[in-house]
Amino acid sequence: MPVISYREALRAAMSEEIERDPNVVLLGEEVGQFNGAYKISEGMLAKYGPKRIVDTPTLWLITQPTT
Repeated sequence: MPVISYREALRAAMSEEIERDPNVVLLGEEVGQFNGAYKISEGMLAKYGPKRIVDTPTLWLITQPTT
């Protein structure tokens, strides 16, 4: 059995699911253009395209209490 890093294992699992199911997408902060903060999604934008690998901003929602 080959020895791989957690990063490689996660990338392989995500790629396997994207290839298996056309409805699967990867959404997250910096997963596309910057290949993920820890490079887990490295190369996936080039391989699967911007419809399947989508950068999304971090959203902080602040709500006011209702009275």
